[in-house]
Amino acid sequence: MSASGSPGSLLGGDLMATGHWPPSDRRASLGLMVPVSEKAAFGDTPRFTDIIEMCKVAADVGFEMVWFADHFTFGDAEKGFRGSWDAWTLMAAVAASVPNLQIGPMVACTAYRNPGVIVKMTEMIDEISEGRFILGLGAGWHKPEYDGFGIPFEPRVTRFEEAMKIIHPLLRSGRADFQGSFYQANDGLNIPRGPRAAGPPILIGSSGERMLRLLARYADAWNSGWHNDAASVTDKLKRLDAACDAEGRARETVVRTAGLSIAMEGYTGSRPEPIEGDLETKVKVMDDFRKLNFRHLICGLDPCTPASIKAFAPVIAAFDASA
Repeated sequence: MSASGSPGSLLGGDLMATGHWPPSDRRASLGLMVPVSEKAAFGDTPRFTDIIEMCKVAADVGFEMVWFADHFTFGDAEKGFRGSWDAWTLMAAVAASVPNLQIGPMVACTAYRNPGVIVKMTEMIDEISEGRFILGLGAGWHKPEYDGFGIPFEPRVTRFEEAMKIIHPLLRSGRADFQGSFYQANDGLNIPRGPRAAGPPILIGSSGERMLRLLARYADAWNSGWHNDAASVTDKLKRLDAACDAEGRARETVVRTAGLSIAMEGYTGSRPEPIEGDLETKVKVMDDFRKLNFRHLICGLDPCTPASIKAFAPVIAAFDASA
């Protein structure tokens, strides 16, 4: 690893060999976005026991992954703040309590923690879960959170790039040496190592041009954001392809993931503009993303409770049957 933090030979096909995406019997695996904040799709503040129950039910009905938001708060002073449970300690507890589910943040903001701390927590949760962790990362977007804790909001992408120049080599090789304006690593070490020699997969969530270039350089997977139809992702796919071409990354080596907001019976409105309608309508949208070679779909149910997760089981069965 050079002083500039360049990934060097890890570009292109070699990069994908270092952080394998979890295999699935489905062409597009399925994940559940688990509510962790006040007044969320759960309806009230989900307690830890509620979250564990939702994860267990998710596994029972056929979900393969569970995802957690990484926020201090949602909202603002004018509209009111909604607090959120800490994603990292929660993910560690879920990893220890619920077997056979992949686990990850959707997505963790690199600005909230030192890159070395992110890597150490990642390695520990990957160890607890026996290799079931996926590191989802982003540059952040919710300025009131930054302001509330004295974290500079800009330059977000520059800070993110510097963080990746430490996170990526620490996970892939166990060592980082980088001197940046915001972050430094002085021959920093990531030891001991977890169950995977090159660490877990890295996912980046963003559609900005510069962030997509960084994704093509460092990440195994991309999250396109939240959608209610496949047409909304067309332009983002073009930008992703352009970023891969610019970085010399084979387009097909980036795992495409998308979030789908889905209205269930008793829709609360916490997820705006969701996919509505009957089972066939929901399955069609999911299949449209699958036809665009998305390999993982994250379902954001509204409401999201043990009962609504169980009620989603027929949709999963129909989706599997449509493959």
